[in-house]
Amino acid sequence: MSKLLIVGIGPGDAFSLTERARSALAEADLICGYTLYVDLVRPLFPEKEVFTTGMTGETERCRFCLEEAATGRTVALVCSGDAGIYGMASPVLEMAPAWPQVEITVIPGVTAALSGGALLGAPLGHDFCVISLSDRLTDWELIEKRLRCASEGDFALCLYNPASRHRKDTLQKACDILLESRSPDTVCGITRNIGREGEEWRILSLSELREWPADMFSTVFVGSSSTREIAGRMITPRGYRA
Repeated sequence: MSKLLIVGIGPGDAFSLTERARSALAEADLICGYTLYVDLVRPLFPEKEVFTTGMTGETERCRFCLEEAATGRTVALVCSGDAGIYGMASPVLEMAPAWPQVEITVIPGVTAALSGGALLGAPLGHDFCVISLSDRLTDWELIEKRLRCASEGDFALCLYNPASRHRKDTLQKACDILLESRSPDTVCGITRNIGREGEEWRILSLSELREWPADMFSTVFVGSSSTREIAGRMITPRGYRA
């Protein structure tokens, strides 16, 4: 049977890989993905055939997976975190009607909002928004609008792709937008290399976050007006005490 498994591998360490994801990778004849993500799981399945592309090869990667699956192979396309959250599930499913013989299954994974939030404590304990700061696929004007709306709505925020080599000031610009409606003392958190070598996390204020040297391996959390630092952990109360 022609099968394409779109697999969320979580942050990349073996402990965060779900049993369902592990089973999907074990079943696959071919594992495909962005080079870094394939390298994270390759030690678990050294005997598997692999196909990788660089950061800008997403469309090529999805098409290749569908074409290979159409030949009768079981193909696993891996994504960091969850395949449906800034992952490859969306572009594959958009292309899928051209390959009706391929059975597609999306395997969920632990996204950075969850794995990073667990390091910090409970920053997403109440209503929250997830926003990517990358303007590679989304106009910056729309990102600004979403930041303002979420901030004015007093949501806790999780910010993906806060900076890169070509977007060194993105997080700073986002913080300036948030500071229009939020206190400089708003409790924030930053995580880096979740589940991998060099893992780190820190709780800081919004004004301090503005100056933090984030990169593409960082995930940023901005608290709501109710978020507090308690005993060294970032907590957004669910509201049970009230």
